[in-house]
Amino acid sequence: MLLGSLASGAAQIADPDSEAALRRPKVPGTLLLRARRRAPAPGKGKVRVWEEELRWEVAQTAVIICDMWDTHTCRLSAQRVNAMAPRMNQVVSAARSLGVMIIHAPSDTTGFYEGTPWRRRMQLAPPTASPVPILPRLGREPDEEREFPIDDKEGGCDDPIPARFEGPPYPWTRQHPAIEILGFDGISESGQEIYNFSKQEGITNIALMGVHTNFCILNRSFGIRQMTRLGFRVVLVRDLTDAMYDPRRRPFVSHARGTELVIEHIEARWCPSILSADLTRVIPGTDGPTS
Repeated sequence: MLLGSLASGAAQIADPDSEAALRRPKVPGTLLLRARRRAPAPGKGKVRVWEEELRWEVAQTAVIICDMWDTHTCRLSAQRVNAMAPRMNQVVSAARSLGVMIIHAPSDTTGFYEGTPWRRRMQLAPPTASPVPILPRLGREPDEEREFPIDDKEGGCDDPIPARFEGPPYPWTRQHPAIEILGFDGISESGQEIYNFSKQEGITNIALMGVHTNFCILNRSFGIRQMTRLGFRVVLVRDLTDAMYDPRRRPFVSHARGTELVIEHIEARWCPSILSADLTRVIPGTDGPTS
């Protein structure tokens, strides 16, 4: 079912809770992730960059798609999301076919999906106590703020004249229609719901993609800061993300380089990054029958 026909399609489901209660099959298969990290090296301004191989079982792995909305207050940001969404759909379609769990997290818009099996699937997971509080947002602490590589204090929109917008309500209403929601997928913007569901399903590995790298990818209740503190193994999908950065502000580099700088900050401080192709295939022979 295409997301564009989601509303009418959902109405045709006689008992969405029956479908929502169905569990994703736990199938064999091992992803090989080439995870890039970085750390300070001896010498002023020197950085050591390296890759390590991570082997993640598909049955224990989820992709979280963060805030890939249908529109945005920043027109150039919306244009970049428009370009990214079809590529993202190809990647998550391949990951889904391998057995990876797909969780759609279009914050502020989950009401659009209320009553669908994908939304109910997340709501039905039993509450589970977390080892640390799950906060609505986890912002930068003072030392991280001092080290942050870009100036995004004005929001980061790079439109020639950024729109002045005070929300909510916000203009986004749903996830971008180029990204399909179907099968055993889930929909949630709640870190607690995603934690409950992950514990129910035995998910220990999370790959985050979407926008924006310097804000929601890091800050949300299901973002990198919170998920790493909850004990998940987390990676950022670095070719399927975008920052909110205006080249007219420090460090006065291109938008693309500004996004790269945020990715490098995450690699050094929070978690490694991978390329999306690593989510589209398993190690040959690991997905065979177990008997």
